[in-house]
Amino acid sequence: MYQFFLKPLFDYLVAFFLLVLLSPFLILLILLLYFYNKGSVFFLQQRPGYQTTPFYIIKFKTMKDIFDVNGNPLPDSDRITPIGNFIRRYSLDELLQLVNVIKGEMSIVGPRPLLMQYLPRYNADQARRHEVRPGITGWAQVNGRNAISWEEKFNLDLYYVNNQSFFLDLLILWKTFIKVIARKDINANDNTTMPEFMGTDKTAF
Repeated sequence: MYQFFLKPLFDYLVAFFLLVLLSPFLILLILLLYFYNKGSVFFLQQRPGYQTTPFYIIKFKTMKDIFDVNGNPLPDSDRITPIGNFIRRYSLDELLQLVNVIKGEMSIVGPRPLLMQYLPRYNADQARRHEVRPGITGWAQVNGRNAISWEEKFNLDLYYVNNQSFFLDLLILWKTFIKVIARKDINANDNTTMPEFMGTDKTAF
């Protein structure tokens, strides 16, 4: 009842309210990014959603498109803009995913949607993260986020899948608020993002 009816309704109402409430601030961010990124404001990337159905996640674009002589993107630390660094520090790049929530592609709370190329790398338990809609924040995000290993992250995702409830979602939202304010457990060491997930033993877990 909660997962398939109450939670989607709650997600829609909260996402709509927050988009309206935050619209002046979002417009300001759009103008700043338009200036720093020379017109490029949004980042769209295909991700696997509920039951691995693909959708396009929406974020603010926080990095410049700068490549080396071989055409490969430079490290994140070389490409991130000053305003992009501020946006990531406070997880403001995630706010536009409220649009994904309204479209029914994401939830406020759930396992983070990862990259499409990771799908064949999951073992059976790791793949169960797609039994629920992906979220803007989740159990793994409030228990280490990018500061923990992939294996720990997937264990936390599986815990959420097995124990999803209204009260767990409220706890995650509260912990998310505290961590964003404290800017705690954002990155792994000094990297901007997690290293690529290359897969684990298919018989593990």
